[in-house]
Amino acid sequence: MNITLRQLQVFESVARHLSFTRAAEELYLTQPAVSMQIKQLEQQVGLPLFEQIGKRIYLTEAGEEVRRYAQRISAELRELADGLEALRGLNSGRLRLTVASTANYFATDLLAAFTRRQPGVTFQLEVTNREGVIRRIQDNEMDLAVMGRPPEGLDVAAEAFMPNPLVIIAAPDHPLADGSPIPLERLQDELFVLREQGSGTRNAVQRVLEERGMNLRGGLEMSSNEAIKQSVQAGLGLGVVSIHTVALELELGRLRVLNVEGFPLERQWYLVHRSGKRLSPAAEAFRQFILDEAHRHWQVPETPGVAPPQEPPLQAVP
Repeated sequence: MNITLRQLQVFESVARHLSFTRAAEELYLTQPAVSMQIKQLEQQVGLPLFEQIGKRIYLTEAGEEVRRYAQRISAELRELADGLEALRGLNSGRLRLTVASTANYFATDLLAAFTRRQPGVTFQLEVTNREGVIRRIQDNEMDLAVMGRPPEGLDVAAEAFMPNPLVIIAAPDHPLADGSPIPLERLQDELFVLREQGSGTRNAVQRVLEERGMNLRGGLEMSSNEAIKQSVQAGLGLGVVSIHTVALELELGRLRVLNVEGFPLERQWYLVHRSGKRLSPAAEAFRQFILDEAHRHWQVPETPGVAPPQEPPLQAVP
C-alpha cells in the first residue's frame, strides 16, 4: 500500500467528526478535496472505510481498523515533534544574557514570564553598566544584550522592543516639584546627581543639552540608579533616570517627576547581538518572546502633571 500521511490526517478528521463537512472546515479544505482523499485511501486499502445510512455516515469494520492505526501514527508524530523541539532547545538549553543596570528593573520580570513558558531553559544573567555591556558584545561573551542606545562602531543587530523614557526627578519638597512647566534653560542653575561618565542615560541628556548650548552642573557622580534616587530623595540635587527605575518611588510619593520642557526624553530599549551570530534555539525563542510580549509585561508608570510620552514606531537598527 502507498498510503500518505495526508490521507491518514484527512481520514482521522472525518472518522472523529463522522462528517465530511466538519472535517473540511477543520482542515481548511473543500468538501470535494476531502472526499477525494478518502476515495484514494479506500483504493489503497481495497475496502470501503465509511458507509452511509440515511443522512449519517458510519465507520465500517475496515474503517475502525484504519482509525486505530491512524491514531497511533498521529500520536507518534506528536512525540516526534516534541522530541525535535527539545533538540532545537525550545524545552531546554542555556541562555547567556547581559543587561544594562537600568534594564534590570524589568528584565527579571521578563525572564520570569519567559521561564513560565519555557521552564527547561536556564539563564546566566549579568547586570553591568553600558561599558560592560559593550565589552561583552564586542568579545562575543553573551547570546543577547538588553541596553539603551546600540553601540556605534560595532557590527551589531539591534531591535527596539520597548520605550525607555528618561525623566528628571526631584525630592517632593523641591521648589520645582509643584507640577508647573519648567523651561529647559532653568535647569542650568540646578545641581544634578549624575551617573558615571559613559553612562547611556548621561550621554543622552548631555546630547540634548549641548544642542541648546547648555551643560549639566554635576554635584555628585553615582555608579547606580539606586544611589541616585536616594541622593535625590535626600535633597542633594536633581536626577535624570529612566522612568522604569522609579515606579515604586512615584507610587509612594518619595520622588516627583518634573514637568521640564522636552521631557520625557524619548529613547528605546534594544535587544542586541553581534551581526551574523547564530543564536541558539533558546536564545532565538527568548528573542522572539521579547519582541512579541515585552510591552504586555511592563507599563510605563504614570507621572501626575506630566503628559505621558508618545510611543514612536519601533524600528530595527541594521
